[in-house]
Amino acid sequence: MIDRSRSPEAEREIVVFRLAESVYGIDIDVVREIIRMQAITPVPNAPDFIEGVTNLRGKICPVMDMRRRFGLALGRITADSRIVVIEIDGEDVGMIVDGVEEVLRLPGSSVEPAPLGEVESMNTDIIEGIANLGTRLIVMFDAERILSDGPDGESEGIAA
Repeated sequence: MIDRSRSPEAEREIVVFRLAESVYGIDIDVVREIIRMQAITPVPNAPDFIEGVTNLRGKICPVMDMRRRFGLALGRITADSRIVVIEIDGEDVGMIVDGVEEVLRLPGSSVEPAPLGEVESMNTDIIEGIANLGTRLIVMFDAERILSDGPDGESEGIAA
């Protein structure tokens, strides 16, 4: 679980990943592991952004396509594609990303609220803010809301 009580000056450590031409970040506190792509079994009637489930060391783990989750054009799986396994409410969930760039430390004060009024086409309920690193901007998202269906945080109910 993310420690939301930390001061804005507290340093944050994030995993930076790539989707299409943009970079996104997630607090490392929720990242369990980063693995290469592996077989994913489709699940009928799952939300459209759920690619399916995979076997993660004997445990069934749902996997979502982050391009679909963010409403981006679909891409192809490449040698750089990864599954970032995060923990949400005690359950592991995989996120397919185009590539993992780095683990980055940044001051908490560098994360500014997202200009939600200007980003109407994006699913802004999961955006925590924008990490402003001068010449580089990283869209930060709230892992705890990644499965939410809307601003009220109601879950899509995909846990395996």
